[in-house]
Amino acid sequence: MIPKIIELPKIYDKRGNLSFFENPNQLPFPIERTYWIYDVPGGEVRGSHAFKEQQEFIIALSGSFDVLIHNGKEEQRFSLNRSYYGLYIPKMFWRRMENFSTNSLALIVSDQPYNEDDYIRNFEEFKTLSDEK
Repeated sequence: MIPKIIELPKIYDKRGNLSFFENPNQLPFPIERTYWIYDVPGGEVRGSHAFKEQQEFIIALSGSFDVLIHNGKEEQRFSLNRSYYGLYIPKMFWRRMENFSTNSLALIVSDQPYNEDDYIRNFEEFKTLSDEK
């Protein structure tokens, strides 16, 4: 699997629109954990790691930010700025989030509970492991 943008249903209503995601209709994994990132000071970077097993789906619920994805050989940039689509990231892809706008809110759902042993926090180690897969 490769990282990709997943467009979510958008139900239009004059009182305000509604979007949602669920497994298996939009997400390719069952949700085990949900967390969010907010109040990111200007110029700060979040992420900068990969997961050995965990998959994630990232949405900009408010504001905007960029997600840079690296497969060990090349980098790809995804700009997230709408609440009706998000970025699916399979396991073994390095991710870095940057360029957070004021009052941005990133929602992340994953298929694994928190496990520090699943993180790869050193980019050189990640490149070595990604060459082995």
